[in-house]
Amino acid sequence: MRRDLVGYGFDPPRIAWPGGALLAVSLVVNYEEGAEMAVEAGDAENERIGEVISVVPPGRRDIGQEQIFGYGLRAGLPRFLEAFDRHGVKASFFMCGRAVERTPALAAEVVRRGHEAANHGWVWRPHADYATEAEEEAGLLRATAAIEAATGERPVGFFCRGSASPWTRGLLARHGYRYDSNAFDDDLPYWDAGMLVLPYALDCNDMKFFHPNGFVLPDQFVAYAEAAMDQLIEEGARGVPKLLNIGLHLRICGRPARFRAVEGILRALKARGGDVWVARRRDIAEHLHRTLPHGATP
Repeated sequence: MRRDLVGYGFDPPRIAWPGGALLAVSLVVNYEEGAEMAVEAGDAENERIGEVISVVPPGRRDIGQEQIFGYGLRAGLPRFLEAFDRHGVKASFFMCGRAVERTPALAAEVVRRGHEAANHGWVWRPHADYATEAEEEAGLLRATAAIEAATGERPVGFFCRGSASPWTRGLLARHGYRYDSNAFDDDLPYWDAGMLVLPYALDCNDMKFFHPNGFVLPDQFVAYAEAAMDQLIEEGARGVPKLLNIGLHLRICGRPARFRAVEGILRALKARGGDVWVARRRDIAEHLHRTLPHGATP
């Protein structure tokens, strides 16, 4: 995998989003609860990042951390789905296969309401951890099968925690995926080795509530998202419409106080009217498969 530090350079594509929108916005909700590292699930260790850093010794079950994650599905998911229905928006849910296998009815309800089920790996781990291509392929297909069995929808997009492996993109192409989102290097989609890449971002993301240099109050997240929207809308008006990703987690912004940020972001999107196209990633991908020349490779 060649590292590209230039991208489109000074000749970016002029993407035409539907309806003449100046910016495409992808709302992503991460559905990871039950797929985090947990001794309870047979893993060698527990996930350590949560509301607090886990203090349970390695190898022992961390029931508190399990409950912090469990809140996301038990209380956060209904809160998100109700708000999306009320605001009339559709999101992409990055679903870990093990989480879906453990809660198939919840995953099915997400898709029943019109949201996308994308593949987030079998468990919440970097695919860079896989030692072999065959091992990674098995995990990818296991997650694919779990999501399709629960929701009736075969995922067409992929994003794993952290970093992909050198094999990930080729595996996605081999198994008919329509886009890969394991990319943090652009505001514009591009083609790489025949695969459409919809870059993701970690800055406009509620994980910043868990970082010491991140958000504390919900209004800080809203203000940051609005600044990103307005900057990219202005760039779109100057002729280069782009993509903005807003990342959310059931256990993070699913909490009442932080959910005020979700409500604020949804209101901000609505206030910008036709300047923004809020769409599922699979819909963005299908639009680009039709309109972004395969030669549009940085």
